Amino acid sequence: MAKNTKYKSLPDPAPGNGGRVAFLCDESFLWGLMACKALSGQGLAFDLIMAEDIRAGVLKEYAMLFVPGGWASNKSSALGEEGLRAIRDFVQSGGSYLGFCGGAGLATKAKGCLGLLDIKRRPTKERVPSFSGRIHLNIDRHQIWKAPSTVSRQPSADVFHAWWPSQFMIEDKGIKVLATYGDALPDAFSSDLNVGDIEGSGGWKAHEELYGINLDPARLKNEPCVLEGRYGRGRVILSLIHFDTPGDLNGQRVLVNLWKYLGGDQDISEERKCGSAEGKTAGPSDSDASELFDLCSGLIALGERNFLWFWRNPMLLQWRRGVRGLEYNTLYIMMKEISAMIMSRDDNARLLFAPALGKIRALLVPFIEKAEHLLILERRAMQKGPVTYDKCDDPGIQRLREELFSTSKSYGGMFKELLDEMCGVLFTMIR
Repeated sequence: MAKNTKYKSLPDPAPGNGGRVAFLCDESFLWGLMACKALSGQGLAFDLIMAEDIRAGVLKEYAMLFVPGGWASNKSSALGEEGLRAIRDFVQSGGSYLGFCGGAGLATKAKGCLGLLDIKRRPTKERVPSFSGRIHLNIDRHQIWKAPSTVSRQPSADVFHAWWPSQFMIEDKGIKVLATYGDALPDAFSSDLNVGDIEGSGGWKAHEELYGINLDPARLKNEPCVLEGRYGRGRVILSLIHFDTPGDLNGQRVLVNLWKYLGGDQDISEERKCGSAEGKTAGPSDSDASELFDLCSGLIALGERNFLWFWRNPMLLQWRRGVRGLEYNTLYIMMKEISAMIMSRDDNARLLFAPALGKIRALLVPFIEKAEHLLILERRAMQKGPVTYDKCDDPGIQRLREELFSTSKSYGGMFKELLDEMCGVLFTMIR
């Protein structure tokens, strides 16, 4: 394994790969779709690839590998040691690596990960594990932050989004810190607590004692969140900030800069899209996809009317402590996209996806039935005392949770089986 060296500016990517960007979609799910939409919206070119493509040597055709959010441990398992080694070889020989959140975690020295940079993740008990939303950054001088000459710098140009990030401990002084956390904005959340409300009514101490975790966003201040380093001849940028957040103009600017900096100059297309059903008429399998989406919509509506969650932006929910909000959020958004993309295909293409939709139905219907029952039970349990996603005194709730999600915080159970089936359909469509 190559050792990290003291940070230096690097030359542009070799011209032979044309500045092409590979987008690793394994185990990205909601985060992969969110990134796909953000990149497409800016006309940034990328090719979706799978772990099996990396093991087959496809990275030699690219200047940069982008790995979006998701569970780093699951990404590592999908790649296997052969895939991990192929990524290390790619970066060591001069390729660029960009990772957001879970994709950043994959590049650390955690067990089973890439070890591209000498970084570890801070233990959960030492960090703020459930922060989400807008936050100021302390930004170092670097071209990824540069605004176009046609855009005047606004007072809010240092505000970006973090979604339940890890925290880094840097063990190599040669790593360049491109940004650290500043103050959280009042509309951010820590767990299910609004930052502005808590800071305006007595502070975080009592809530931290009740929740048993660190909640105060001030604990994040001056912690590194965007880093750059080297592995062999390659550039590596890791970000705990989601520059792909829907509607984030600052993030969109940084995405364009990152593509130019790590992937080389590219033609930015006005045509590239990621899923649209506008102007299409119904056809074969449309009713199947719409019915499945209606099931997911019903589940989300149940949570809304029971005050279990609400929408933060078009793709992300805010949920109450005690339910698996992100999982239901992921299910809904992915099914919504599948339904829209089925509508965008011609009749023959739609028919090709009919068998896959049948498999999704066989998994989705029993999952929704059990999930709706579980949510009502969890809602009732919340009236009696504190409930977390993995702890509840009701054995019936625990049995249902294990069946639907397994006992792991990362994805498992019926949910993971369903998610894998949906992911195969969705990313085949996009790809």
